Amino acid sequence: MLIFSIVIAGIALVTLYGYPMLLQQQTSADEKIMEKNMIVLQNDIKSLAYKTVPYQETSLKIGGGSLTVYNSSYNSSSGLPSSTLEINDGTTSGSYLPFPYNLGTAKFTPGELRYESVSAQTDISLQNGAVVLRPRVQSGSTMLAEPRWFFDASTNTMVINLIEITSTNILAKEGIGTVQMELVGDPYYSETLVPSGQSVYLIYTPDTTQDYSVAWDNYIMNQNTWTKVPFSPGHYKFTNTGSSDMTLVIKIFKVEIKSI
Repeated sequence: MLIFSIVIAGIALVTLYGYPMLLQQQTSADEKIMEKNMIVLQNDIKSLAYKTVPYQETSLKIGGGSLTVYNSSYNSSSGLPSSTLEINDGTTSGSYLPFPYNLGTAKFTPGELRYESVSAQTDISLQNGAVVLRPRVQSGSTMLAEPRWFFDASTNTMVINLIEITSTNILAKEGIGTVQMELVGDPYYSETLVPSGQSVYLIYTPDTTQDYSVAWDNYIMNQNTWTKVPFSPGHYKFTNTGSSDMTLVIKIFKVEIKSI
C-alpha cells in the first residue's frame, strides 16, 4: 500500500509540474523553429528580388499555429488595410514612390506572410522585407531580421527597397507546408534628386489589429539618418544636409505566394 501511494504521488507530481513544463518547452521550440523558418523565407524573397531568381520553393514544419498570407489588398476587421507606408516631400502631392504607387492616396501597402502561434500567443510576420515578432499578450514588437535599406554618405545616395506580398487565393496552412513564391514582373523603380536642405518624409501607419510600430520605430531610428517628427507617431524625416543633391532610389518588388 505504501509503495502504491508513493507511485501515485510520483505520477501526480510529474503530471502537475513536469507536463506543463514539457508543453512550455515544446511551445518555445515551435516558436524558435518558426523564427528560423521566417528568416529562411526572407532569404527566399531576397533571392527573388536581388538575385533575379524567378521561383523559390521551401518546405517547412508549422508547429503550434498556422501560416497565413495576407496579401496587399487585405482589409482587417477594423476596415483599414494592413500597415501602409508613404514617402514624400511633406505634401500629399509630392510622393517619391514609383508609378503607379504615387497615384491617388500614394500609400504603399506591403501585405505580409504571418505565423500566428496558438499556444505561445505570438505573431511572427514577414513584411516589407523584414521579419518582426509581436507577442499578443502585451504591447510592443521586435525586429528579428532587417530589410535592405541603406544610405551611402560617400555618394549621398539613399536606397529603400520595398516588398509587396500578393496572392490570388486565400492561403493558410498548419503542419507540414511548402511555400512557393515567384517574382511578378520587373521591379517598380524611381530615382529622384533631392535638393540640399530638402527633407524626405517617411510615414508608417500600422494596422490597428497588428501593430508592429515599435519594431519599425527602433529600426528606422537606429539608422542614424532619420529624425522623428515630434507629436506625430510613425512620422520620420531625413534632411539632405549635404552641399549637393541627394539621390533617392526606391524599388518595389512584387512577390506572389503561389501556395503554402
